[in-house]
Amino acid sequence: MSEFNQPLGGNEMPRFGGPATMMRLPTQTTAEGLDAAFIGIPLDIATSNRPGTRLGPRQIRDESRMLRPYNMATRAAPYDSLQVADIGDVPINTFNLLKTVDIITGFYDEVLRHDCKPLTLGGDHVIALPILRAMAKKHGPVGLIQIDAHADINDHMFGEPIAHGTPFRRAQEEGLLAKNKVVQIGLRGTGYAAEDFDWCREQGFRVVTAEECWYKSLEPLMAEVREQMGDTPVYITFDIDGLDPSIAPGTGTVEMGGLTAQQALEIVRGAWGLNVVGGDLVEVSPPYDTSGNTALVGASLLYEMLCVLPGVKRRD
Repeated sequence: MSEFNQPLGGNEMPRFGGPATMMRLPTQTTAEGLDAAFIGIPLDIATSNRPGTRLGPRQIRDESRMLRPYNMATRAAPYDSLQVADIGDVPINTFNLLKTVDIITGFYDEVLRHDCKPLTLGGDHVIALPILRAMAKKHGPVGLIQIDAHADINDHMFGEPIAHGTPFRRAQEEGLLAKNKVVQIGLRGTGYAAEDFDWCREQGFRVVTAEECWYKSLEPLMAEVREQMGDTPVYITFDIDGLDPSIAPGTGTVEMGGLTAQQALEIVRGAWGLNVVGGDLVEVSPPYDTSGNTALVGASLLYEMLCVLPGVKRRD
């Protein structure tokens, strides 16, 4: 018997049965003894358009039942390499965003105390800020790979400094991000001013617009990103609206002309070899995901993040 937790197999229990956990993994209440943990944050009170991401973690877990333990493309065998479990959801305060932000940071402080790498099922994108606060306390300023249609660097939204469109401005102001180690991929759409992405560039962020990615493999880009990041601790934050809505329609702020599913895989798989300390997949909104395909894409990308964590072995 393996010393590591294993997802429940489809030949042991039909895939429509069994536990409603990420990849039908065992659960536990803390991160003690784990190398990596899947965590849900059922939050949408920071959204600005269509709500519903509070239901995202549950549907991502449900659709993850189709995933199998071995990565046939990369040969990664995460469940032969790491101890992984689903440790449930952060107990947010759904009526108070600022309290919730502090609750999230406290939760991740405890996860990181166990040297466990968190992979988070969102939830709207505000969750990245409290997670990065915990990451910076553990690792110092971190590199960031952000896949997103939007830069999320607004100074405020309706006068509020904390919302799903502000996390990376706050993170930069608070010194949570490593200097010249931030890459934003897939930015696009309309804006309020021609200079909307220039603040990012002024901070030393590398901005890769969606148009720069059209009709291309992103493997060369990720080779450059690996060189840029070096051995710096790196956090991956993946907003599902970074993908084209033809692939991932179930989200709150869709923008046409986004990344393809293949490019999404190239980006995450291209993080192999980096010092990845955690990641998230955010903004899946089940009310607009009638087929479940958006959540399945999200679950698949979280699995791919697991496959690039340090310590994951690859089969010959």
